[in-house]
Amino acid sequence: MKLIKLDAIDSTNEFLKGLSNKHEVQNFTVVTAENQLKGKGQMGSKWDSESGKNLIMSVLIKNFLFDNETVFNLNVVVSLAVIRTLKKYNIPELSVKWPNDIMSANKKIGGILIENSIKGEGTITSIVGLGLNVNQVQFEYLPRASSLALICSSFFDKEEILLAIVDEMELITENYQISASQLWNEYTNELFRVGIPSAFTDENENNFMGIIKGVSSIGKLQILLEDDSICEYNLKEVQMLY
Repeated sequence: MKLIKLDAIDSTNEFLKGLSNKHEVQNFTVVTAENQLKGKGQMGSKWDSESGKNLIMSVLIKNFLFDNETVFNLNVVVSLAVIRTLKKYNIPELSVKWPNDIMSANKKIGGILIENSIKGEGTITSIVGLGLNVNQVQFEYLPRASSLALICSSFFDKEEILLAIVDEMELITENYQISASQLWNEYTNELFRVGIPSAFTDENENNFMGIIKGVSSIGKLQILLEDDSICEYNLKEVQMLY
C-alpha cells in the first residue's frame, strides 16, 4: 500500500483519479488530506468536514470488478471493511444505511463514495472515497451527524484507523471469490433497520411502511411491503423516514 498525504485538496477522489489517468498507480494506493475543499457525497451532495479532525481518504482498487453487473460487490467490501474495523474500536450499534452511510445507532458517522471508470481494454478501475467523522465534536445544523469522539468520549488516531480499514479492504478482496455468499449475508445483517418495520417515502413523496429485507445483486434496496410483495428501489427512488 502506498500512502500519499496532502494538507489541503479540492477532492481526494479527483486527485487520485487524475493521478491514475496519467500514471500507472499501484493497487490500493491511498490519498488522504487534512482538509478537503470540495468534498462530495452521493449524487453530488456536499461533504463538510472540519479541517484536521476527520479521516478523509480515497483508495484506488483495480483487478476486482470486471463488469457493470457486479459493481455493488465493491460497496459490500468497503462497507464491511469499515464496519469490521470500527468494531475493533468498540464503536457501538454500527450499521450501513443503504447505500453508503456508516451509522452508529441513528447517527451518521461516515459516508462512502465509489466512482468506477472503464478503461480502454474493458477493465474497471475504482476510486473509493471515505469520509469518517473521527475527532470533530461540533456539527452545526447537522442534527443526525456524530463522530467517534462524541460517541466514545475520547479521541482517536486517524492514521491508525485508515491503515486498519485499508488492510481489511485488501483482506476481503483477496478472499472475495471463495466467500462472496458469506460476505453478502454479513452485509445484509449489518444494514440499518434491517427486518424492522420502518416508514419510507418514494420519489413521488408517497409515504408507506415496509421492512428492509436486503439488497439485490445490482445494489437495489429490497423492501417488503404491506401486501407481502417485495419492491426494489434504486438510489433516490426511496428514502427512509426516521
